[in-house]
This record gives sequence, structure tokens and C-alpha cells, in this order.
Amino acid sequence: MDKIVIEELRIFARHGVFEFENEQGQYFYVNAVLYTDTEKAGMLDELECSTDYGSVCALIEKVMTENTYKLIETAAQSVAEAILLSFGLVRKVDIEIRKPEAPIKQEFGSVSVRISRGWHDAVIALGSNMGDSRKYIEEAVRKISENRYIRDVRCSGLIVTKPYGYTEQADFLNGALICRTMYSPHALLHFMQETELEADRRREIHWGPRTLDLDLIFYDGEIISDAELTVPHPDMKNRLFVLGPIKEIAPYYWHPVYGRTVAQLYAELEDND
Repeated sequence: MDKIVIEELRIFARHGVFEFENEQGQYFYVNAVLYTDTEKAGMLDELECSTDYGSVCALIEKVMTENTYKLIETAAQSVAEAILLSFGLVRKVDIEIRKPEAPIKQEFGSVSVRISRGWHDAVIALGSNMGDSRKYIEEAVRKISENRYIRDVRCSGLIVTKPYGYTEQADFLNGALICRTMYSPHALLHFMQETELEADRRREIHWGPRTLDLDLIFYDGEIISDAELTVPHPDMKNRLFVLGPIKEIAPYYWHPVYGRTVAQLYAELEDND
């Protein structure tokens, strides 16, 4: 991916843990790397096809001077978020904020924080079999779509399916969506769990009835396995009610473990059934 690089942007601001830092202020230096596609701009020589680095610098200065943060970690996060939310062609940013006048007794050159933030593709399965299932799912999609850290939401249609695992329960309404998100995988999971709780989700029976079920199926092409999260979803290949809706909106999404597309996994499972 192409890069636009901003180096040593000098900004006088008032960030720090100590009160005198907030009162007196000091100079900070910001380095930014914007990951984007410059091919169209390069071919047409039109600013509208690129990201205006002058406007980016003005935005960085605005974020740094109109706010007071205790931590430069927070300042870096705020700068990264502002750039990603304001400039649609930027897919990822690296931000470094240097604080050469940090209140440290020992002799030093500079202190800095470096972070990388960006937009990621995520696929989420949707399900419900209690109450007004369609309303629960539609409300969840609305909350996901209105979240500032999520954009470009595309939803499948909804299908009625038989329960899986624990079968002594009502039929499910299932669907899926694909989106781009600024959340990390675990932050996205936490947001999904909060959305389930707001829909009065209760986890009383494994695979049991629920007002709303949100499962993170894919996150980019990453493979994640820890006590809290497994991605890709470990049982998706056995679930037509998951593969079917995803196939509708992202048939060529590549499974990084099985080395096949969603459409291929669906076809294999359908044949086996």
C-alpha cells in the first residue's frame, strides 16, 4: 500500500500528568504515516483523488491544541481516530508523538509513543429465536451501523433455520453482515456483547434460546485463539445457517485455516448434508 509521510510536525500544546504541563505547555512533534492508494491521484494529477496532507496537518494541530490529555498515548489515539474518520482514502495510520521536554530527571533525548490504527474487515453472524426476532436483529444492525468506529455495513437477507446443537427450542432467524471497523478484535467482541446485553441476552443454556446472538466469524484474515476469542469462528464450517448468509454478501471471503472460500465451504457442507 502507498504511503503519505508527515515528519516532525511541531505543535505547541498542553498535555501531561502534571498541572504545570497543562498550564505552561510545551512543544510536541508528530510523525504520521498514512497508508492509502495514490495510483489514481498519480495518474490524473488531481488533489481530489488523493489525501490532502495540508488538511491532515491542520487536523492534527486541531486535535492536539483543542484538547488537554494527561497521556500522550491518548493524544496519539485521538489523532489516529480523527484522521481515519475524516479522510476516507486512508486505510491505516502510524502515529508517533514525541515529547522532548518531558519532566524526567535523567538526561534523555526524547520520549515518544508510536501506535498503528486502521480499518479492518469483519464478518458478524446474526441470530435470534426469542420474542420479536426480526426486530432484535434489525435493532442490532442499526446500533452497529451507527457506531462511529464501524462503517460500510452490508447485510444479508434473513433466513429461518432449525436450531443447532440444543434442538428443543424454536426455529431461528439468521443473517450476517460484513463491515469495516476501527475496533481491535477484542474491542469489537466487547461491543457485540454489550449489544447482546442491551437486547436482554441471557446465557443460561449452551446453544440455547436467545433474543440476540452475535458471533464474530472473520476479522481480516487473522487467526486468533485465546481464552476470550477464537477467530475464524471454530464451528462455522459445520453451520449452513452461518455460511449461507455470508455467502450471499461475501462468497469469496477466504478462510485462513481451511484455505477455501465461504462459497466453497458452503458447497462442501451442502453436499455432505
